Amino acid sequence: MRYATVTLSWTDGAVHPVDDIFAHDETVTVEAIHYVSPGPTGQYVELLELRGDLDRAATLLDETPDVLASDVTGADDHGVAYVQCRSAGLVDDLLGTLHDHEIVVDWPIHYFDDGDVRGLHLTVIGTDRAIQQAVSNLPPVIGFTLERIGEYRPDTGVLADLLTDRQHEVFDLAVRAGYYEVPRQTTHRELAAELDLAAGTVSEHLQRIEAKLAQAYLRQQ
Repeated sequence: MRYATVTLSWTDGAVHPVDDIFAHDETVTVEAIHYVSPGPTGQYVELLELRGDLDRAATLLDETPDVLASDVTGADDHGVAYVQCRSAGLVDDLLGTLHDHEIVVDWPIHYFDDGDVRGLHLTVIGTDRAIQQAVSNLPPVIGFTLERIGEYRPDTGVLADLLTDRQHEVFDLAVRAGYYEVPRQTTHRELAAELDLAAGTVSEHLQRIEAKLAQAYLRQQ
């Protein structure tokens, strides 16, 4: 059994109405999708993790014609939303591709919005053949990046599965060279020289690594 950690991205249009309404409002962001379940007659139900103005989120969902029912709960600026919605855009194709190839999703799916590009970070589980076939049948407007692939273990999500091969290389060297000691025993420039990378590239890698580790820690609390 294999797992693949991938990034799916898109630049135009919306994968579904909920993605679209929050993408165009600066007061609310979708942090993660904890579950999606296809329903009857082309509908689906999902559980979203939200960050921001939860009252505003509830209003936006109520005002969206394709949202049939919703409920938002939480405290301060962190909450969850139950949403029952009409399928729209590419959601049917994405869910159908996973179902057709018997691919299992390792929930949650993490959402990102970089302004021009939006998308999902997710891990899927299946055979090599099933994963390859699912990738080949993705809608053409969905960008695909393979972050990591390997043998599936029940503890998927530990360090070995969070980082790309390049990030592993950078992080391993940084730890061994004393970058995280107090005081630090090395610099970005010194790490970059050993890795044959620009110092700015090493700095960006370390920031992404630290962000992934921090998010993984918070998800376990």
